[in-house]
Amino acid sequence: MAAMSEAKKKANKKWNDANLSERYDRIQLVVPKGKKEKIKAFAESKGESLNGFVNRLIDESMKNE
Repeated sequence: MAAMSEAKKKANKKWNDANLSERYDRIQLVVPKGKKEKIKAFAESKGESLNGFVNRLIDESMKNE
């Protein structure tokens, strides 16, 4: 994948600043060093983003309660 241009980064930040805080809450998750990349690789091997993977697991766990 090609590196993102500075103009694209700026446009993404502008959109994120204007939209994400209105539509989403943030949760900070802390894991041991190196574990994030393992989780990310696993999620991607299943065709999911890291965020999508974590959200799906949370939704499934809450549904099963």
